Parts: sequence; C-alpha cells; structure tokens
Amino acid sequence: MAPFFIKYDYNSLMKKLLIFLILQTFLFANSSILIINSYHKGYEFSDSIINGIEKVIYPHSNIDVNILYMDSKRVTSKEYYDSLEKLYRVQLKNRKYDLIIAIDRFAYDFVLDIYKEFFKNEPILAVGIENFSFKKAKYYGVEDKVSALLEKRDLEGNVDIIRTIFPSIRKLYIINDKSLNAQHTEPLIEKLINDFKGKFDIEYIIEDNLEILKKKFSKKEENSAALFIRFYKNKDGKLYKNQEIADFIKNAQIPIFVTDSIFIKKGATGGKVIDLKDFGKLSGNMALDILNKKAHKVVTYKNLTYIFDSQKLSQFYLPVDGLSIPYKLINKRLTYYEKHRGFINFVFTISPLLLFLILGLIHNIYMRKQVEKDLRRRIEFDETLLNAIESPIFWQDSKGIVVDSNKTFCKLLGMKCDDLYGKKLEDFIENRNVEKIIKVIENYNLDSEENNEFNFVNSNKKKKIYLLKQERFKDEKTKSEGYVTIFTDITKEREITIEKQKNRQFVIQQSKLAEIGEVFSSIAHQWKSPLVEITAIAQELFYTKKCEEVKEDDSFVKDIMNQVSYMTNTINEFQRFIMPSNKKIDFNIKEAIERMLEIINHNIKYNSININLDIKDDTNLIVYGYKNEFMQSFLNIVNNAKDALLHNDYKNRKIEIKVFNEDNQLIITIKDNAGGINDKSMDKIFGAYYTTKEDGHGIGLYMTKVIIEDKMNGKISVENIDGGAMFTIKLEQNQ
Repeated sequence: MAPFFIKYDYNSLMKKLLIFLILQTFLFANSSILIINSYHKGYEFSDSIINGIEKVIYPHSNIDVNILYMDSKRVTSKEYYDSLEKLYRVQLKNRKYDLIIAIDRFAYDFVLDIYKEFFKNEPILAVGIENFSFKKAKYYGVEDKVSALLEKRDLEGNVDIIRTIFPSIRKLYIINDKSLNAQHTEPLIEKLINDFKGKFDIEYIIEDNLEILKKKFSKKEENSAALFIRFYKNKDGKLYKNQEIADFIKNAQIPIFVTDSIFIKKGATGGKVIDLKDFGKLSGNMALDILNKKAHKVVTYKNLTYIFDSQKLSQFYLPVDGLSIPYKLINKRLTYYEKHRGFINFVFTISPLLLFLILGLIHNIYMRKQVEKDLRRRIEFDETLLNAIESPIFWQDSKGIVVDSNKTFCKLLGMKCDDLYGKKLEDFIENRNVEKIIKVIENYNLDSEENNEFNFVNSNKKKKIYLLKQERFKDEKTKSEGYVTIFTDITKEREITIEKQKNRQFVIQQSKLAEIGEVFSSIAHQWKSPLVEITAIAQELFYTKKCEEVKEDDSFVKDIMNQVSYMTNTINEFQRFIMPSNKKIDFNIKEAIERMLEIINHNIKYNSININLDIKDDTNLIVYGYKNEFMQSFLNIVNNAKDALLHNDYKNRKIEIKVFNEDNQLIITIKDNAGGINDKSMDKIFGAYYTTKEDGHGIGLYMTKVIIEDKMNGKISVENIDGGAMFTIKLEQNQ
C-alpha cells in the first residue's frame, strides 16, 4: 500500500498547487493599482517603501501598477495642490483602479480630499503614516474602504538601547527638523524628555541649517550621543540631499543613532530601526490581501530590528556583546580566516597538484636561464649602441645605483667605467665633476622645465652647454626599473641662437635708426621757433645795450634761457628714445604714448593730421617690458598711418588711439581713415622682407611685430574697418 499512498499524496499536492495558481490568476486578473507618492522620485524614504511593494507585486504579471509623485517635500502650497488636482483630473480621467495606495501623510490627505470626485468605491491603503483617525476617515465617508500600515518610530526603545550600550552617557541630543511630519513626532519626544528627566540631560534640537549641526558636532564631546529622527529641509525650503546628511552623520564626533534604515551603512552607529524595504514588502502583501477581498485593517509595523555598525562601535568604544536581545552587526572586521577563506580552501583543494607545481618551477628555472643568456646578448648589443652615441648617458636603478653607461659619460666625469658601476654617484662626491652632476640632477628633480640646462667645463677647459633629460624605465622581461639620464651637447646650437639674437637686436636698432629721420625732421621744426626767438632777443639786446637798467638785461637773459631749456629738453627726450632698453621694467603706457606723440608732434601738425587719444576710465595702464622698444613700435605704426594719410585731403586726416582693459589684457588700437590696406598686402604686411608704400602701410612692421611679441610678450594684428586700417596691440598684465 505504501507506493500507492505516496503516489496519491503527490497527485493531490499537484492538484492543490494547480488550483491555487489558477485561483491566484483569476483573483488578480487585470487588476490595477494606483500608487500616489507624497514625495519625488529619488527621495530614499518613499523609494525604499515602493521598492519593497514592487518586489511583492511585480511577480504577479496581471497586476498593473501606476505611480504618481506629488513632490510634497519641495512644494506644499495650496496653489500647487490645486494645480496637482487639475493635472490628476486629466491623468485619471476614464481610468478605473482596484486599489489606491497612498505613501505617507501628504498623499493620504490628498486622496481623502479628492476621493468623491475622482473615485467611487476603490479601497485605500495608507502606508507610512504615523497616526490613523477613524473619525477623519468617517468624515470623508471612507471608513469601510481604508486600510493602513502605520509607521511608529520607537524613540523610547532607542533611548533604552543607547543607555544599555553607553552606560556613562550624560547628555542625549534629539535631532528633528521643522517639517510638518516632524510635528507628529513631537508629542513622543516630549513624553521621552519627561520620562527620562533626572536620569540624564536631553536636549531637543529643532534645526533647519545643516552647517550649524556640522559645526556643533565637529568636536568630541565626552559622554554624549545623538538620536537622529529626520532632517531634510533648510530654512529656505530647499531639500538637503541624503548624501549631505550622511556625510554629517559619518563625520560627527559623537555616536549618532537612527530610527530607520536610510542611514544604516552610511555612518550611523545603529539603533532600533524600521527596515523600509521590509516595511514596503509588508505593504505589498497587504495590497494583495485587499485585492483578494480580505477585510480592511489598520496595522502598526512592529518588526523593528536592532542594527549596529561595528566600525562605529569601535570608534566610540561601545560594546554590544552583552546585549540579551537579537541584533545584527554590519561592517564587521573580518578575521584572517574570513578574509582569506577562499584562498585557504583553494590551497587545500589544489594540494594534489603541488607535484605538478614543482615540475612547473623546474621548467621555469630552465626558462629563466635561457632568458639570462638572451639578456647577456642584449646587454652586449646595448653597450655597443651606447658607446656609439656621442651624448653622455647612464642608467640608475630605483636605489640610485649606476647600472650602466656609455664611455662618453665616464669621460665626462674623468673616471673609469668599471669603478663607477654598482655604486652610487654619491660614493664619489670628492670628484668635482661628480659633485657638479649630482647638483644638476637635484635641481632638475626640483623643476624639470626650469632646470634642464647647465654649463660644464670639460678636461680641456672648454665650456660646454648640456640639455638634461631623465626618464623612468621599466624592463618587463627582467622586472627591473630605474632612470635613464641623457646629457645632450647643445653648445653649438646655443652659440647660433646667441648670434641670431645679436643679429635681431641689430635689426631692431637699425629699424629704430630708420625712424630717426622722421624724428629729426620733427625736432628741426620744433627748434626753428626757439632759434628765431633767441635771434630776436639777441638783436634787441644788442640795440638796447646802452640801457642802464639791469632788470631789463636780466629779462633778456631769462627769455633766452627759457628757449635754450626747451631745446635741451627736446634733444634729451630724443636721446632717451634712441637708446635701447637694457632691462624690462613696469611702465605707464599712457606716459609712453604721450612722450612719443610729443616727439613727433610738430611733424604731425605740419601734415594736418588730427590725433585723438582716448583712454577708458579705470584702465590699468601698467605693463612689464622694454619701454623704448615699445615706443619705437608705436612710432612705426603711427608713421605708417601718417604716410597713408598723405593721400587724403588735408582736411580729412585722422588717427584715433584707444586704450582699455579686456580679459586681463591691455588693448591698444590705432585706427586711421586712409582707405585701408590692399587685400594682397594684408597677409604679408608683417613679413620679414616685406616693405611697400603702395598704400602707405608696410614700412618697419616686421620689427614692430618682433618687438610686441618678443620684447613685450604681446600680440599685434591689423584689419580694415570703416574706411581705414586698424592695428590692435594686446599686452598681458600682472593682476
């Protein structure tokens, strides 16, 4: 009979299971649930609850779930709720739901307000509210349609557990915010303060500024702890992100306990907490019961869990070993066995294969010998190659020991290569050449860009200039690493560069001398007037010589000296201009421009040219460079403009100069109305060998560009604009 009984029992079980599945499919066929979330997507409290609900509901493929977000943490005005009601009227029109789930109090109150207009007989499941009023449900006519899963934070239980593991506590801070939800918690907090009055000090903090909390708990406070309830909005109504709050809890210098699971594993010491995902799963099961037509009920969530962070307990020296209640530890420090459990199990598993491992090691030794032979050949090749290179080169390993070099390097130090290998350069510090090389490398390591060039006097008393380059190397075959140092002889290149610089300076001076004719012409015109004055004064003095009045003689002498002083100042100004600048200085651009215009003033007036200097208010006029060379480049541009303007009618000759700041630069524009530059000349006007008077521009502009870019660290450009040419000079300034 036994076989028959087993077969019958199995068949019966299968039939019952099949009936159950069919019944479930029938019960939930085409069911539709509307979830109205009080908050926004991304708010971890409600997201965790919804995640738990979805894990229960989603396996039932015949249940459709629709989620709406009210965003009540960020917006709570009546105008917003009225607009939300209008929006839902459009969204929910012609929609039929089998269950309405309201997440937290804002959604529950909203559903009650709109129930008569939006719904008919749909059941309601309120999830996460702290208090439930049958009177309120009856007022809205839904007392027989509402189920609820209440969220009760066990503040007293948390205080008890804090006192148990922290018996020396003298002060407890309770942290809450100023939100509407916080008001429902305040009666519990008041009761808590009264119950524990006299046992230790309790300070209730209702704060809306996270920075104040961070500062308050940034220092260690002996025998103190905090119970964190909630803290989300600042005084301006802006939500703090969970990461910001988690950083505050993690960095606080006193243990902080919590009442829900949001900040577990994020810095909280622990507490008697509501597991929000488990809370959501229970909500999902209640939803299935409602869809299954079971009776409505109001349930308080009591499955609170004691959870503690092992690392935080260690930080504040809080023991939990003696607790008589079940608890869970997270972030535990693993034992050696736990850390290496996989490796230890692996070793025991592969023990039979150790013999093959030994054979493999023998083969590896053989292959290594072969590699050593290849390495010797490679070293011989490298040695030949290195000695063929004229630049001094040497290798050091990671400890600074010289591994190899070419003969050129040994010759540079005046040593034998065999004496050098296997030792550090510091071992030969008494050698002056070695001492020099060590200092050069040390300076290079401090700043490789600035200190990569040095002078060296060889054994023949000849001065050499070397460029230093050092690179890290790693040989993958030998697994060795270190540094390769190369000294490149750039003596000839530097001599050529110096010669080019001399030639360029000569060309600059030549260009300046080319302008001297223009300046002499201006000085000649400026001297004519005082010379005529001096001649007239001298003649008048001659004819009135017989006059006995000494005061009149003194007047003649004073007039003559005034004219001579003017001529002396003029020639001194010219002398200062033609002398090249010896060094860079800080100088005033306005002063330099006005001095230059004063030198050529007579020549400009003689040619009926109107110059207008416009300097924008509050302009920083100080630049760093060579003042006289800048004046020369400025003179080149003005003289080019003057030559171009001579083609204009003498009544229409203008040069406009503007000075202003832009993007930490000093901008100078020189614009004339001479008709502009020929398009063919525009691209080559700054060329080294370009010079033309076809349209008045192009004389000396190559050296102008060299001066602005090399001497003044600036940029110069030209363009045609409004019937003339405009030169733009941009100079960098120290801010």
